[in-house]
Amino acid sequence: MTTRYEVYCQADPLFYDTLDNQRAKYPDFPIAGRPVPPGWDHRVTDTWLHYGPADRALPSQGWKIHISSCLADAEKTLDIVWDYCVGRRTSFKFLRGPRVAMMQSSKYADRGSSGKLVTIYPLDEAELELVIKELDELLRGVTGPYILSDLRIGEGPLFVRYGGFAERFCLNANLDRVLAIEDPDGVLVPDRRGPSFSPPPWVTLPAFLEPHLAARNAVTMADLPYAIESVLHFSNGGGVYKATDTRTGETVVLKEARPHAGLDAVGRDAVARLRHEADMLRRLDGLDAVPGMRDYFTVGDHHFLVQEFVDGPTLSQESVRRHPLIRAAITPEDAAEYTEWALRMLGQVERAIASLHERGVVFGDLHPFNVLVEGDRAVLIDFEVASLAEENTRPTLANPGFCPPPDRVGVEADKYSLACMRLSLFATMSTVLIPLHRAKVVHLADLVRETFPVPREFIDEAVETILGPERSAAPAGTPETTGDTANTTNTANTANTAGTVSAVGERPDTRAMRELPLPGRASWASLRDAARRAILASATPQRHDRLFPGDSTQFLPGGGLNLASGAAGVLYALAATGAGRFPEYEGWLRERAFAPEHGTGLGFWDGLHGVAYALDAIGRREDALELVSLCLREKWERLGQSLYSGLAGIGLNLLHFGRATGDREILDGAGRIVDLVADRLGTVESVPEISGGAHPHAGLMRGSAGPALLFLRAYDATGDAALLDHAEVALRQDLRRCVHRDDGQLQVQQGWRTNPYLDEGSAGIGLVLRHYLERRENADFRQALHDIGPVATLRYYVQSGLFNGRAGMITALATGLRPDVDRHSPEVADQVARLAWHAMPYGGGLAFPGNQLLRLSMDLGSGTAGVVLALGAVLHDQPVTLPFISPPGTPAGTAVPPESGRR
Repeated sequence: MTTRYEVYCQADPLFYDTLDNQRAKYPDFPIAGRPVPPGWDHRVTDTWLHYGPADRALPSQGWKIHISSCLADAEKTLDIVWDYCVGRRTSFKFLRGPRVAMMQSSKYADRGSSGKLVTIYPLDEAELELVIKELDELLRGVTGPYILSDLRIGEGPLFVRYGGFAERFCLNANLDRVLAIEDPDGVLVPDRRGPSFSPPPWVTLPAFLEPHLAARNAVTMADLPYAIESVLHFSNGGGVYKATDTRTGETVVLKEARPHAGLDAVGRDAVARLRHEADMLRRLDGLDAVPGMRDYFTVGDHHFLVQEFVDGPTLSQESVRRHPLIRAAITPEDAAEYTEWALRMLGQVERAIASLHERGVVFGDLHPFNVLVEGDRAVLIDFEVASLAEENTRPTLANPGFCPPPDRVGVEADKYSLACMRLSLFATMSTVLIPLHRAKVVHLADLVRETFPVPREFIDEAVETILGPERSAAPAGTPETTGDTANTTNTANTANTAGTVSAVGERPDTRAMRELPLPGRASWASLRDAARRAILASATPQRHDRLFPGDSTQFLPGGGLNLASGAAGVLYALAATGAGRFPEYEGWLRERAFAPEHGTGLGFWDGLHGVAYALDAIGRREDALELVSLCLREKWERLGQSLYSGLAGIGLNLLHFGRATGDREILDGAGRIVDLVADRLGTVESVPEISGGAHPHAGLMRGSAGPALLFLRAYDATGDAALLDHAEVALRQDLRRCVHRDDGQLQVQQGWRTNPYLDEGSAGIGLVLRHYLERRENADFRQALHDIGPVATLRYYVQSGLFNGRAGMITALATGLRPDVDRHSPEVADQVARLAWHAMPYGGGLAFPGNQLLRLSMDLGSGTAGVVLALGAVLHDQPVTLPFISPPGTPAGTAVPPESGRR
């Protein structure tokens, strides 16, 4: 699953997308236009161009060569590599164009793979040595970022790593499907691609590489007067470390910068920005709101800035810890107490910014993660993009929710960010939504005032600053974009993240927002029809990769088809809620499902089994059964256990179709899967007490609750009580990874946070607990279900989506998470009304943002279709549910099909 959302913010200001449709604006390198050599194969992806002799088969794995290059040297490097590799008939690939290359070296690019311009695939170690020797001479003088996953050859641009050539997969320790290589016993094991050179233990380093490894290991920080204690943060530009000055005992922060890496919008690397930050700190020396600078030094070619350690959390962390809306219950006193604290901290931040302005400095990157709270002291950190006020510039890196539009420069840019912060401390997601439709700020301000006793003038002033001077407005419902944007993200290096601001000096139109039908106010028919208009307005049937814009995972193989992020989920939601069928789009889905691209998954939510379920649900059973039959002939045994992409979801789908048709082959396949999942289950203690990261996930979609649901459905089909025993073990595995919060809520423990949501959180576990308790009583499970129940009635959720937001909580309540709440209860009505926090106009209709809130989404898992399904669960006149999650009172084993979608 990709989390690299910033990569998909480059091409479109409203939706996650690739650069494939922006080749006129972001062209390929000129060399991409060369004719493919005769007798060579050529393959194109959205990132790479692959070339290789058709008659020269590569091994499945081995030592590969990577070439790193700055943009200034890229075309020269590619010319040399092309002539060399074609002349030697050696397979290779290279990044498509300058824009992709810049993204791969940006500040928040993947640290392990960043810097690679070219990959070369030698046939054996002899060819490896020869190619390295010859290319090292040819590329002398080329500079580029260090590739952290590789071993560098001398001081040049060549690097090597042992890994897979062919695309093969296996299960890792978390039972996730990952890229694989083969060990000496012929077993596929994960092909690890971390940010350090680490060959597989059975691989011997070729002798000619040993001096290069020795040179790499010779560079250390052992002789420096700083002892690193912990890592505070990593980015592709370098790390941030907590350390002790061994001479004085003072705790300090070391901020590292790697040359040629961590590029910003204007191409400055991390070293240039760190030097600039040091200059700014010297200029601001002595200010209480600025960390004191202690030192600046280099190790190898890495630069380090040493500054005062401020012992406190970020303002973002502290506001989340104190925020009353994440508690199970909130009183007016809670809201008043939080408001008093937030106003006090905002005053500190505004005074801090004013002190910079007095010295002629614009901070340029103000947001709650760049403010540390030490008691009542607010300290600004990260001066990489600070500028002199007299220069009247915009930041080249910024958080998308706080980045000023093009008409705010210099001091006015800081004032804009301060205004955004006034809203963000009360509604964390608010400022991320504003770039998608700036008039949304008026609505968000009303919601903040309704919830907190904030002085009206305090919020009104922020709204006026964000909207800017009033001038002629854009047509209602159109994106307000200029295309002239800064590189804006703190979780990304994104050139178009702020691309939905209005033209210079123009106040954005508010009519589309005023006329938008909002949940809690408009009728079900109005909401459904408005969402359908937005979804249909976004459709791109001319595209091959996706029909409806959704989560960035739709750009993985088959992601544009599936239930979670693709067309199947959208069409399923529309049909299930009575919004209609769309034969043209069903044809688009069918055509691609029966000719899937290489790498398309088989899973229920991420693959072809879910497509089959959706085709059946909308009335195309013959197509669905044909697709299931094709899936059964694939090799599915090595898949993971999960409901989302693994055997639990496939087994549930086969049980569904087997019960519907009586087909013996399908039922036998379901039985084999149930046995395989049971054999792999393990004990309760076999899972750690933390979910995610280096550990297996908990939860409905990716944890043990999915297999538990499979066992329960299999029990309904067979009556075998041993399956209930398996379900109990699986549920206890997930409950082992849950923790009680201070207010009694039971949530999944993820180490860095607790998770209440449907996907990997406790709400999804609770739904399966409810199903278990309908079949067998268990006092522990009854108590756990009681303690999970409050997570679905919180007043605030960062996102609105089905898997990780409010829509999922609405669906959970409607399908029995709390025995005292049904779809007609006031608690459900309150949650429906609060969907308005995220509601946006698009295409004359109603839309919602997807994961990370950086772009709108129409898909089922993260976006508008999922909200429609959730609303249908409580407002539609026929039952609407998640697949395999039947509503309370339904006889065991009975599924509720979306009959309204059948023809």
